Amino acid sequence: MREVPATEFTRNFGQYREIAQREPVAVTSHGRATGYFVSVVEFEELQRLKAYSRRSRAVVDMTRACEQPHGP
Repeated sequence: MREVPATEFTRNFGQYREIAQREPVAVTSHGRATGYFVSVVEFEELQRLKAYSRRSRAVVDMTRACEQPHGP
């Protein structure tokens, strides 16, 4: 992953847009990452993983609810 200060990122946006097609670019401010610039493919994969994660938790929660004893 490449790291770049925000001012450099702004000055050379086109260059980092191309780099982001190959690897994520961490945009930093005062030495700390403030955001990441990623390709559409990476972003879509992240969205799929987040959606999958939500569904997985829901199934686990439902299983636990079914295992709990029911009232009198």
